[in-house]
Amino acid sequence: MKLTKMSHACVRLEKDGRTLVLDPGGFSEQDAAVGADAILVTHEHADHFDEGRLRAALEADPAAEIWTLKSVAEQISAAFPGRVHTVGHGDAFTAAGFDVQVHGELHAVIHPDIPRITNVGYLIDGGTVFHPGDALTVPGRPVETLMLPVMAPWNKISEVIDYVREVKPRRAYDIHDALLTDLARPVYDRQIGGLGGSEHLRLTPGDSAEV
Repeated sequence: MKLTKMSHACVRLEKDGRTLVLDPGGFSEQDAAVGADAILVTHEHADHFDEGRLRAALEADPAAEIWTLKSVAEQISAAFPGRVHTVGHGDAFTAAGFDVQVHGELHAVIHPDIPRITNVGYLIDGGTVFHPGDALTVPGRPVETLMLPVMAPWNKISEVIDYVREVKPRRAYDIHDALLTDLARPVYDRQIGGLGGSEHLRLTPGDSAEV
């Protein structure tokens, strides 16, 4: 499977000539979802869900479909009847030839005064890749490649390190990093890589790796 890191939390996966895109949000490239056979969205926040980017992808390919939770599906399903599928924790489905399991229910706590919204993570092909969205969800299954949200208003680096330790992936690639400055990246690399217990890796947006 080919994994391409797009900006922030967006990831493209390619296998057997088909493409799956996760979280093409407002911090990602304008064409982040174009060319996708299937799109997964973890939650409604603008840096993960951008209606314009989804519409561009679905209009470019009449066969493209979206799987997401109710709060996102309600905003786009009317424009694309039969092509937007609502999922939740415990669901399993196949999208563009990728086997997907849904894990998690709530966004991480930003502040006790801010109500928590729903958030789901996606386990791809039996654990080849896990994208948790905006939560530190542990899927309870072996994970080869963890997409690791390294910097957000809702986390701190000790939590990120402990999350890697709990999931125990073979490797962890940074996502949710658009707000992380270049000055901070070596600090994060050193601490997560040194303390997490798994191989810690980072891709520049547009770069790819085989997983």
